[in-house]
Amino acid sequence: MNCLKNFISNIRLPWLIFTLLVFCGLVKLGLWQNDRALQKEQRIATIAQLSQTQALSLSQVLLEKNEINDLPITMLGEFDNDIIFLLDNQTNKGQLGYRVYQVFNSGEHAVLVNLGWVLGSINRQEIPDVQAITGQYQLSGHVRKIEQGIMLMEQVLVKGEWPLRVQQIELDKFSTLISRQLLPFVVYLDKTESVGYEKNWQPIVMPPEKHRAYAFQWFSLAIAWLMLMIWASIKLGKNSEQALNHK
Repeated sequence: MNCLKNFISNIRLPWLIFTLLVFCGLVKLGLWQNDRALQKEQRIATIAQLSQTQALSLSQVLLEKNEINDLPITMLGEFDNDIIFLLDNQTNKGQLGYRVYQVFNSGEHAVLVNLGWVLGSINRQEIPDVQAITGQYQLSGHVRKIEQGIMLMEQVLVKGEWPLRVQQIELDKFSTLISRQLLPFVVYLDKTESVGYEKNWQPIVMPPEKHRAYAFQWFSLAIAWLMLMIWASIKLGKNSEQALNHK
């Protein structure tokens, strides 16, 4: 208690404000990671529950009023022969490659389908020779809402030769590019589907335990920072007193 009093009495206002801002920022990061852990646990429980339910048709998914993320889906239609997107910087077992997305037409609706992962070339100027899938299919998969990542530069899409390499899945921009409205989600094919490429995706990339580990680190840093500032203030106060006594 005396240390805290000394800290408050010795510290200057700008230093106090700076200390509290850093402390609050570290605590906020810890709370955010803890919240992410809770969200992941809820999603894992939802996925486990949905795995026991019957797959919905595309029309049923579109009429669903509750959360549609991770819903099992089955749909009949045919792939667009031309429109293929390659999502860049996708790793698999330490190798760099792409995820292949092709537009699938089911009735009057167009939906982007994740077909799986393909190996990329060491030469960044080359892209994989991915052939469009043709014909009619009955597909089974899961609905995935796309979480937009942080990009340093805005993605500019220019219509050209297909397949088109992209840095992020942006369905609104894709719709404008192909002059056709895509549904606001992507269908990830089940691993049992023979069509497509290597299906190595995981619905939960970072488990809740890892988020909690990060939260513990942020909280620990917050405590360490506060203790460091208290120690520095006490040390500074003692040095100031000694300097006055020697005058």
